[in-house]
Amino acid sequence: MGDKPIWEQIGSSFIQHYYQLFDADRTQLGAIYIDASCLTWEGQQFQGKAAIVEKLTSLPFQKIQHSITAQDHQPTPDSCILSMVVGQLKADDDQVLGFHQTFLLKNFQGAWVCTNEVFRLSLHN
Repeated sequence: MGDKPIWEQIGSSFIQHYYQLFDADRTQLGAIYIDASCLTWEGQQFQGKAAIVEKLTSLPFQKIQHSITAQDHQPTPDSCILSMVVGQLKADDDQVLGFHQTFLLKNFQGAWVCTNEVFRLSLHN
């Protein structure tokens, strides 16, 4: 991992941490957001740490498991990191579904936090 650019190392570590928390205990996700964070979840928008955590903890499943297929990370001109994830998830006894998720990470008071996040299932009608 040491031969990868620092933004890829930070992005990969963040993604691993995020999905470990999401799959194990979504109530712990509040630590990665700040009050100015924004989430768009399947077209619904939420702003602020409390609103985001409320949305994520109220999702209608008991257990979930994510499998990451690919992830890409880029540095931004304002020292943030843009991360995009493609993968599959399995919630409860539902079928496996594909998803795309994008994160904008910012160093805030010495820690990397998610300021912006967009999530979509990969459903095709």
